[in-house]
Amino acid sequence: MRHYVGGEFDASGVPFPLIDPARGTVDGEAPSAPRELVDRAVGVAREALRGPWASWSPADRSRLLHRIADGIEGRFEEFVTAECADTGKPRELASTVDIPRAIANFRSYADLLAGRGERSWHTTTPDGRGALNYTVHKPLGVVAVISPWNLPLLLLTWKVAPALATGNTVIAKPSELTPGTACLLAEVMADADVPAGVFNLVHGGGADAAGQWLTEHPGVDAIAFTGESRTGGSIMRAAAARLAPVSFELGGKNAGLVFADADLDQAVAGTLRSSFTHSGQVCLCTERVYVERPVFDAFAEALAAGARSLSGYGPMVSAAHRDKVLSYLDKASADGDVLAGGGAPRFSDERDGGFWVEPTVLAGLPEDHPVVREEIFGPVVHLAPFDTEEEALSLANAGPYGLAATVWTGDVSRAHRVAPALDVGIAWVNTWNLRDLRTPFGGVKASGIGREGGDHSLDFFSEPMNVCVKL
Repeated sequence: MRHYVGGEFDASGVPFPLIDPARGTVDGEAPSAPRELVDRAVGVAREALRGPWASWSPADRSRLLHRIADGIEGRFEEFVTAECADTGKPRELASTVDIPRAIANFRSYADLLAGRGERSWHTTTPDGRGALNYTVHKPLGVVAVISPWNLPLLLLTWKVAPALATGNTVIAKPSELTPGTACLLAEVMADADVPAGVFNLVHGGGADAAGQWLTEHPGVDAIAFTGESRTGGSIMRAAAARLAPVSFELGGKNAGLVFADADLDQAVAGTLRSSFTHSGQVCLCTERVYVERPVFDAFAEALAAGARSLSGYGPMVSAAHRDKVLSYLDKASADGDVLAGGGAPRFSDERDGGFWVEPTVLAGLPEDHPVVREEIFGPVVHLAPFDTEEEALSLANAGPYGLAATVWTGDVSRAHRVAPALDVGIAWVNTWNLRDLRTPFGGVKASGIGREGGDHSLDFFSEPMNVCVKL
């Protein structure tokens, strides 16, 4: 595990342990970047902006992104192994979602960039000769990319790819819990002949460490961050001091609505997936499900049975996160009904040292209960009934978050009526997490600022400039 700064690998700094979430054992260590290395990373990234990188055409950068994608693909199994070691997630999930999506991120932005054009306008002037106005997209400059532990490579590349596509230089800071795939990505960057200083990687924590030093650094021109809302607020305050633009994808307490006219089997299967994928450690996971009263009991019984039969799920990422999730389950068991799960499983093998939580289905809690209102980010879902469409929308839209929602219904008119009325950045109807990488992605309220995906990311990472030529 090494930093990568100015085209060179560097192991300086006090090491911190890397824990295997599945077993609770120390698996290795990574260096925590000293402040002077963070300063150096900013310096070389700024210098690279004035180097040969500045003259690269969009077509050159597009070809580079394809080389990076090829490099990840060529080391596919190494990336899968590193992703599983860091997060504890099932190999099937890493090999079918995380690593393929990272490859797709670079390829999709390469293709989008190759087809992106500029806009122009012919302007009438009083003398009749006219003027030509056209736009030029310029990079923001040095961009800090801070990515979370739940989807380490996917969410890192989701930001790095468009940042490089638009000509910026990047300093990446992955979560200190999951640095493995970021280290492999730095090796791929080196092999792909990314110019020195264009991509840099530093490791370490957030507060009083690499994360804070990057977000507060006067040489960082923009910040792209995915993580919890409270951390986003701290970063925003740091960026505000120098008016640096920010792109935030933050927390969520996502709701699902199940109407009585839905295909119940489909709704149960979809909710099992949306609630328990990666053991609920996905920002898009459903933590609240509101079910129309005539089918509430049947849905609850089927979902609980499905949760009890789940196998092959992974652990929480850390002991601290497991303890947080279990603390919410303690509150739920005291005040409501536990329909399935509710604690830590026992395996009678080495996994008992890991950070596991059972897939859990709850019911009977009031809407102002912490389990219903606060983001848990674990394999926990609460069920509650509703009677009218208006009540369903009111329940789903309550609370400080607004990232995603699901709607399960057999009525196409209701689908088109309810989905746009949800206070979220993305609503799925009769499915979950079906993504087109060109569409806008992000949240409202405490769930984020701005949109990622397709042209939306390219727009954030570039500054449009108008040139007016008098004819």
